[in-house]
Amino acid sequence: MNDNDYDIFELGNVKLVSGEILYSAKLAYKTYGLLNKKKDNVVLLPTFYTGTHKRNEGFFGINRAINPNKHFIISINLLGNGFSTSPSNAKNTQKGANFPEITMWDNIWCQHKLVTQKFNISKIALIAGWSMAGCQSYQWAAQYPDMVEAILPFCASAKTSEHNFVFLEGVKAALCADPAWNNGSYDAPPIRGLKAFGRVYAGWAFSQSFFREKIYKNLGFATVESLLVDWENDHVNNWDANNLLTKLITWQKNDISIGKKYNRNFIQALQNIKAKTIIIPCTHDLYFPPEDNEFEARYIKNCELRTYNSIWGHCVANPGNDKGFETALDKAVNDLLE
Repeated sequence: MNDNDYDIFELGNVKLVSGEILYSAKLAYKTYGLLNKKKDNVVLLPTFYTGTHKRNEGFFGINRAINPNKHFIISINLLGNGFSTSPSNAKNTQKGANFPEITMWDNIWCQHKLVTQKFNISKIALIAGWSMAGCQSYQWAAQYPDMVEAILPFCASAKTSEHNFVFLEGVKAALCADPAWNNGSYDAPPIRGLKAFGRVYAGWAFSQSFFREKIYKNLGFATVESLLVDWENDHVNNWDANNLLTKLITWQKNDISIGKKYNRNFIQALQNIKAKTIIIPCTHDLYFPPEDNEFEARYIKNCELRTYNSIWGHCVANPGNDKGFETALDKAVNDLLE
């Protein structure tokens, strides 16, 4: 969390969809490229679960379909990720275990304020993202259907499935089993819990075939154990436990039909999406399987499903892992922005 090259948008006190108030809320974001006179070159990239504006830089470039020489790219940090308002940096009364539950609806309401009030933008050409970032693209398109012209969610879903929910319960239980967790009121990081969280998570991020065929060696790991230790260290060194759980709850509550607009009518919310949509699932994704996206595609009016076959599983989309996926992603971006 040492990348200080970003901007802050002050939201003030935000009334959440739950009715609670998030005090002195802030969105951390970074922009790339220039907004043109027509303001029709906007590409919005939300962040994924363990993502930041910096990690999003792997999805664009001067030789990529999303290009800062052509597009005005807004990369917005998820509430709870340590840059935007989170348990680790909130006002004292809401720090740590006292942080309120945040939904996708809340995140997108805040992002809408940034886009409209800071930049006076009324149309977004494309919203794209991996995993939780893709979930936010669906939420944007359902929550503000007249504003979003195209979305490209990859390895994501418009509603968290029960199986996905159970997976998240497993990693959460691993973290919270550490006595040092202390119901979120820890004085020092719950190291054992964070290590357990990373170790359990690693088994879901890749497919069974990924391990069977020892593809982890392509990432520089000689053994499975070395990969697991790396996942442990990443969570210990880079993530606050309460931040991880705040975003996890947001993920579990992911449902584009939350709120007064749709009142949990999921199909109606899908049908109300006007954006041109391309969904890219991975055949071997263990928690965002193509079957969930096939259901969504039946109800989104202008939608194409492009399932990508890879044993990388959910991590197929992590920049640098699968060059073929990068090519497929860029083709989808170009098709949506034609």
